[in-house]
Amino acid sequence: MTDHREVAVVRWPGQTRSAQDGPAELLAAYHLRTQAEKGEAVAGVDELPDRYRAEISDPRAAFADDVVLLALSGNTAVGCLVVTTAADGRCELKRLWTDPAFRGRGVASGLVGCALSHAAESGAGSVRLSVWKWRSAATALYERLGFTVTDSWDDRDQLVCMERAV
Repeated sequence: MTDHREVAVVRWPGQTRSAQDGPAELLAAYHLRTQAEKGEAVAGVDELPDRYRAEISDPRAAFADDVVLLALSGNTAVGCLVVTTAADGRCELKRLWTDPAFRGRGVASGLVGCALSHAAESGAGSVRLSVWKWRSAATALYERLGFTVTDSWDDRDQLVCMERAV
């Protein structure tokens, strides 16, 4: 566990029973916001694409092979990040989300820092991620943390791919 400005980053599910529903709520907010930003706003989780609903309804199953990091303020989940299992010498970061009320407090950088440590400990040589082009604040964060734009491995329009060594 790592403390970062009154927020602790922990691996989920962990030893404690706190924040057991945290990933589902954070993933719902992440996917609803992303759909709206894509110009495909939906009224609620039930209208999201199947693959996103599956993550929200059962994060344990959706990310069974991955590591889910949660940022906790007390027992409340205020941020999340998924780190995929290393393949071909690299991990991928997915679903970085910080509750808007906790932004600007170092939560996202704390999550990414813990993810980079985990990747290094698991033997990965690099970490990659993709971010929507319009998420300039997220891109700036990743650049501050040493990520650089790289050739795309994803054919979705307006997706920026980034990578860094660990």
